Amino acid sequence: MIFAREVSDPLTSLVKKIDETTGKNSAHKMGSFVVFCSKTDGLEKKLKELAEKEKITRTLLTVYEPAGPEGYNVAKDADVVVVLYTARKVIVNRAFKKGQLDDAAIKKVLADVKKILPES
Repeated sequence: MIFAREVSDPLTSLVKKIDETTGKNSAHKMGSFVVFCSKTDGLEKKLKELAEKEKITRTLLTVYEPAGPEGYNVAKDADVVVVLYTARKVIVNRAFKKGQLDDAAIKKVLADVKKILPES
């Protein structure tokens, strides 16, 4: 689960890699989605175009109020929040301020995915 404030190149890179990882782990019933916490006009259309252009097929892209869903306590100063969970238990929660989501951060998030998958 990813919460984001806006579409950016680093976020798109992360989402593409999460989408690919979701596909590779479909046998483990891995799912993924991004909640855009924004009221930006035209965002839904932009997300549809992004999904088509980047071939994002397994990760749901949704739009919600800027504060985020009630009870999730999305960090107000975070540009992107990644939450990895299994069996309703949060295993990883990473918040990135604007400019912090870079290639190294994306690699860490992807490495964290194994923490929510069953051991093989």
